[in-house]
Amino acid sequence: MSGAIRHVTVTGRVQGVGYRAWVADEAMMRDVEGWVRNLRDGSVEAVFAGPADVVADMIAACRRGPSMARVDAVREQDAHPDALKLLRPGERFSMLPTI
Repeated sequence: MSGAIRHVTVTGRVQGVGYRAWVADEAMMRDVEGWVRNLRDGSVEAVFAGPADVVADMIAACRRGPSMARVDAVREQDAHPDALKLLRPGERFSMLPTI
Protein backbone atom coordinates (compact mmCIF):
# COMPACT_ATOMS: atom_id res chain seq x y z
CA MET A 1 0.00 0.00 0.00
CA SER A 2 1.63 3.23 -1.10
CA GLY A 3 0.95 6.50 0.67
CA ALA A 4 0.06 9.88 -0.77
CA ILE A 5 0.06 13.42 0.56
CA ARG A 6 -2.04 15.83 -1.49
CA HIS A 7 -2.64 19.56 -1.14
CA VAL A 8 -6.10 20.61 -2.32
CA THR A 9 -7.76 24.00 -2.91
CA VAL A 10 -11.52 24.06 -3.43
CA THR A 11 -13.32 27.04 -4.95
CA GLY A 12 -17.02 27.84 -5.28
CA ARG A 13 -19.60 28.38 -2.55
CA VAL A 14 -17.58 26.52 0.06
CA GLN A 15 -17.61 28.88 3.04
CA GLY A 16 -20.59 29.46 5.32
CA VAL A 17 -22.15 26.16 4.22
CA GLY A 18 -20.45 23.70 6.60
CA TYR A 19 -17.89 22.59 4.01
CA ARG A 20 -14.92 22.62 6.38
CA ALA A 21 -16.71 20.56 9.06
CA TRP A 22 -17.98 18.20 6.35
CA VAL A 23 -14.41 17.68 5.07
CA ALA A 24 -13.20 16.95 8.61
CA ASP A 25 -16.01 14.40 9.14
CA GLU A 26 -15.35 12.71 5.78
CA ALA A 27 -11.60 12.56 6.47
CA MET A 28 -12.10 11.06 9.92
CA MET A 29 -14.53 8.46 8.50
CA ARG A 30 -11.84 7.44 6.00
CA ASP A 31 -9.03 7.59 8.60
CA VAL A 32 -7.23 10.22 6.49
CA GLU A 33 -4.62 12.36 8.23
CA GLY A 34 -4.35 16.10 7.57
CA TRP A 35 -6.14 19.39 8.02
CA VAL A 36 -8.63 21.81 6.45
CA ARG A 37 -9.06 25.60 6.69
CA ASN A 38 -10.84 28.50 5.04
CA LEU A 39 -8.83 31.05 3.10
CA ARG A 40 -9.67 34.74 3.09
CA ASP A 41 -10.33 34.62 -0.68
CA GLY A 42 -13.38 32.41 -0.06
CA SER A 43 -11.76 29.09 -0.97
CA VAL A 44 -11.01 26.09 1.25
CA GLU A 45 -7.54 24.56 1.55
CA ALA A 46 -6.79 21.04 2.79
CA VAL A 47 -4.01 18.49 3.05
CA PHE A 48 -4.83 14.78 2.99
CA ALA A 49 -2.41 11.96 3.79
CA GLY A 50 -2.95 8.23 3.68
CA PRO A 51 -3.12 5.30 1.27
CA ALA A 52 -3.21 6.66 -2.29
CA ASP A 53 -6.62 5.14 -3.10
CA VAL A 54 -8.18 6.52 0.10
CA VAL A 55 -6.74 10.00 -0.53
CA ALA A 56 -8.06 9.88 -4.13
CA ASP A 57 -11.50 8.90 -2.79
CA MET A 58 -11.36 11.81 -0.32
CA ILE A 59 -10.55 14.27 -3.12
CA ALA A 60 -13.41 12.83 -5.22
CA ALA A 61 -15.74 13.46 -2.28
CA CYS A 62 -14.48 17.07 -2.09
CA ARG A 63 -15.56 17.55 -5.71
CA ARG A 64 -19.14 16.77 -4.61
CA GLY A 65 -19.12 18.47 -1.21
CA PRO A 66 -22.04 18.75 1.22
CA SER A 67 -25.53 19.54 -0.07
CA MET A 68 -25.40 23.30 0.64
CA ALA A 69 -22.05 23.80 -1.12
CA ARG A 70 -21.39 24.48 -4.79
CA VAL A 71 -17.94 23.26 -5.83
CA ASP A 72 -16.63 25.04 -8.94
CA ALA A 73 -13.10 23.61 -9.00
CA VAL A 74 -10.71 21.43 -7.03
CA ARG A 75 -7.01 22.03 -7.63
CA GLU A 76 -4.71 19.33 -6.30
CA GLN A 77 -0.98 18.76 -6.16
CA ASP A 78 1.52 16.63 -4.30
CA ALA A 79 2.42 17.96 -0.87
CA HIS A 80 5.58 17.64 1.21
CA PRO A 81 5.31 15.73 4.53
CA ASP A 82 6.10 19.06 6.26
CA ALA A 83 2.57 20.17 5.33
CA LEU A 84 1.31 17.85 8.09
CA LYS A 85 3.15 19.91 10.73
CA LEU A 86 0.05 22.13 10.95
CA LEU A 87 -1.87 19.30 12.63
CA ARG A 88 -2.81 20.09 16.21
CA PRO A 89 -1.02 17.88 18.78
CA GLY A 90 -2.94 14.69 19.41
CA GLU A 91 -5.24 15.10 16.40
CA ARG A 92 -5.25 12.97 13.28
CA PHE A 93 -7.27 15.57 11.34
CA SER A 94 -7.52 19.25 12.32
CA MET A 95 -9.95 22.00 11.43
CA LEU A 96 -7.72 25.08 11.40
CA PRO A 97 -8.63 28.78 11.64
CA THR A 98 -9.02 30.93 8.53
CA ILE A 99 -5.86 32.50 7.13
